Amino acid sequence: MIEVNPQETTRAYAFDMWMDAPMPMVTLFKTLDVTRLVRTSRRTGLKFNMLMCWCIGRTASRVKEFYLLPVGKKLIRYDQLAVNTIVANREGEVSSCDIPYSDDLRQFNADYLRLTRQVAESCTNHDLTDSMVIGTSALAQYEIDGAVGMYSGVFNNPFLIWGRYKRRWWKRTLMVSFQFHHTQMDGAHAARFLNELQEEIKRIETP
Repeated sequence: MIEVNPQETTRAYAFDMWMDAPMPMVTLFKTLDVTRLVRTSRRTGLKFNMLMCWCIGRTASRVKEFYLLPVGKKLIRYDQLAVNTIVANREGEVSSCDIPYSDDLRQFNADYLRLTRQVAESCTNHDLTDSMVIGTSALAQYEIDGAVGMYSGVFNNPFLIWGRYKRRWWKRTLMVSFQFHHTQMDGAHAARFLNELQEEIKRIETP
């Protein structure tokens, strides 16, 4: 990762406009058709949450805006992505776990299982500071209609939240919220990302 001059990037105007805004985060909501993901999870035994995280990472890896992130008052360009998931640990609390993104689903799944198990047992967060981390939080036990992430002013990372998927006949749908820093991307970038995430979910192939 390296610091870049914002004026030499496509985010120059956004940097000037939003870096000092008191609330620079934007949240979009989208209902995804996750029928294929649910069927894939049941057929292969792969965790639904892992498949969601992989589809998010895979989609984001093709969007150049995800590799730029405002950190403090600087704009940082990253070479790699990671997807964060929240883990229930052995003390009954939650810990944070960053999983390096890999195009190889088998590798991502292996890392997901290994690292989430490690975090659950150690009750210690696993952070990847050299990656642009996409945050996620799955409230899989609950049906929710949406959630807006908290903006702390410290972490500017993009963040997705979802609950339990809904059943209607043969179809499974999932409401997802996507929060992002306006300096990193515009609404059109975010909406396109969510549309492409839907397409990635529909065409997922497992090894």
